[in-house]
Amino acid sequence: MTISRKKGPLYLQIKKIVKDRILHGVYPLGGHIPPEPQLEKEFNVSKMTVRNAIRELAEEGYVAKKSGVGTIVLTNVSVSRLSKGKRFTELLVEEGHRLEKRMLSMTVERPEPGTELHGLLGPESIRIERLYVLDDRPYLHIRHELAASLLPQTEREAGGPAFESLYDLLEEQGIVLDNFRDAFSVGTASAETAGLLGIPSGTPLLVRQRRTYDLEGRLIEYSTGYYQTELQPYLVRYDA
Repeated sequence: MTISRKKGPLYLQIKKIVKDRILHGVYPLGGHIPPEPQLEKEFNVSKMTVRNAIRELAEEGYVAKKSGVGTIVLTNVSVSRLSKGKRFTELLVEEGHRLEKRMLSMTVERPEPGTELHGLLGPESIRIERLYVLDDRPYLHIRHELAASLLPQTEREAGGPAFESLYDLLEEQGIVLDNFRDAFSVGTASAETAGLLGIPSGTPLLVRQRRTYDLEGRLIEYSTGYYQTELQPYLVRYDA
């Protein structure tokens, strides 16, 4: 994951990256995050920058530093809830899985007038494509469509979000997600998706289309995800 001074304070970028890895089971509950020298080398930053990032994570209750032991993960549940239900990824992590997210691309799109995307997001949108890897195996290819105004100019110039969680990016701008609507169907893998997931083209996949809204009922995100349910069924938990 690349960080840059153009994207804001380096320690905050590192904090958000490490937190996202905790939430996705890359650094498991009760386990250790990498030692400071390893993080310094990974992000090419100073010792103080890494220590400031870890200090903030400790203040928020995600980790605790123990002398002679290292920095231990205390919780893998997000402190600030952006939706009323548990995210699918959180349920997977609770079951002991590990999820890694890889940024594939970020492009500015100009949907044709009269198309569904133009009607939803206007004349200009931002497309972010990601690949989710479940326990070291490609699992989900997802395409997010956002209104162009939601991605700051600094993020566009830097080539993408400064950290791995799209929802953190929205939260940074004061956007609170209130509800979402999912539509599920069965589709087949296109050549692009098949190549990313390592499966034959035309393989049946679960397709989820999601519309996410803020407190004022405005559409914030429109996404399409292609899931390899042979590896893991899509999980939903309903609380009484």
